[in-house]
Amino acid sequence: MRSSYDAVVLGGGHNALVATAYLARAGRSVLLLERLAEPGGATVSSRPFPGRDAALSRYSYLVSLLPRKVVRDLDLDFRVRARDVSSYTPTVRGGVPTGLLVGGGRARTRASFARLTGDDRAYAAWREFAALTGHAARRIFPTLTEPLPDKAELRRAVDDDTVWRTLFEEPIGTAIEARFTDDLVRGVVLTDALIGTFADAHDPDLRQNRCFLYHVIGGGTGDWNVPVGGMGALTRALVDRARAAGAELRTGHEAVRVETDGRRAEVTYRTADGEGTVAARHVVAGTSPQELAALTGQAPPPPAEGSQLKVNMLLKRLPKLRDPAVDPHEAFAGTFHVAEGYEELARAHAEAASGRLPSAPPSEIYCHTLTDPTILGPDLAERGYQTLTLFGLHTPARLFAADNATAREELLAAALAQVDAHLAEPIADCLATDADGRPCLEAKTPLDLERELRLPGGHIFHGDLAFPYADDEAPEDRWGVATAYPNVHLCGAGARRGGGVSGIPGHNAAMAVLGL
Repeated sequence: MRSSYDAVVLGGGHNALVATAYLARAGRSVLLLERLAEPGGATVSSRPFPGRDAALSRYSYLVSLLPRKVVRDLDLDFRVRARDVSSYTPTVRGGVPTGLLVGGGRARTRASFARLTGDDRAYAAWREFAALTGHAARRIFPTLTEPLPDKAELRRAVDDDTVWRTLFEEPIGTAIEARFTDDLVRGVVLTDALIGTFADAHDPDLRQNRCFLYHVIGGGTGDWNVPVGGMGALTRALVDRARAAGAELRTGHEAVRVETDGRRAEVTYRTADGEGTVAARHVVAGTSPQELAALTGQAPPPPAEGSQLKVNMLLKRLPKLRDPAVDPHEAFAGTFHVAEGYEELARAHAEAASGRLPSAPPSEIYCHTLTDPTILGPDLAERGYQTLTLFGLHTPARLFAADNATAREELLAAALAQVDAHLAEPIADCLATDADGRPCLEAKTPLDLERELRLPGGHIFHGDLAFPYADDEAPEDRWGVATAYPNVHLCGAGARRGGGVSGIPGHNAAMAVLGL
């Protein structure tokens, strides 16, 4: 290790790796320090079940916000694959199991809406709303890798008063209730506003709108795609490009202090052998804002609170559904919504806000291996094994503070019971077992994610997302990555326009360092 670098990057998550690769390819000397034994942060693949050759995307799991520009600029060997089905939402109407399938072509989606609601009005409203969000996606997504616009500039780019009012000014619940009458359809639309975000459809602070916006603009289409080879494929590609460009990546090196006068910085790091220091012209922090404040001795930002349950499963086979009209191979290929009707979501939020675990936890599930079986070893793939990922909503970290282990088990049992309500056989009967005979199932609460990945409060976005325009109080922040120090830039999910598997704040921090 040298004594001084043009840039020292703190943390080895995918955003930090993007920044590292861009800076190294621009000819800058770059050192990346990662406390864990492997880079990747939440964007990794791992084999959590002993004796089973299944490389699961253990934390983050789908890709929407990663721009093709980043993939092209860095010449990444990384691909995504589209899902044939967008979603399936099971329900019971008049005592009869049924559901809503979105995907398989317009004719089939239209027929599914008609089967659920009795006519074509809901489908027409769905198409109209998709056109609205599609317009927003095409106009807004390209701006995410450009200098940060102010609010007026972004509104001019959107160039549609209805789109702007719907997404940026009124609670998203207003638009949903005005356009849709069916409770299930309303719930399916609302879920994009609640991923990792504890909010009601009508919260006046619009945190639900901000979450919704980022979930419908990805790639300029809003499509959510499967990473071929799992999330670890992205990390490996980024590591390869960064090292090929000359960057130094040091794992097992934890940054513990950053001192800077705004022009030069010194980073103190800790390893198993002791402490060391390295000088830098620039520091690029792939940490949370909370951790960066601790490293620099600044006052911390407001606390963050995550709100999700993440469950990974390996199955011997997909379970059969109670709804005979839909094949499980289609239902689980997209997003399988559970207990996510509009009123169910409101009830779960109210229960959690009052300090109780939701009695009917809402969640969504998808099967990676139906779209990309390469994450399974040949033996498991040949025997028809499948993976399932469950992401639970409305489970704020506060609910686990008293007894994380007990609350985790109670919530997991309740979530799986909601899944079983729509299956013709219990999910437990389909679970594979590991080499020790234990079910191949693991669950992570916000507190687990905080402990393992240092996500503040277990928040997957490092805090509530922000609208993608400049804050009036910081007009000089050209790329949305500035901190209190001119030579320290934030490139993690907590940067403006951060969150999700995007690489966008990594790109933007690199542009700030390069003075572009």
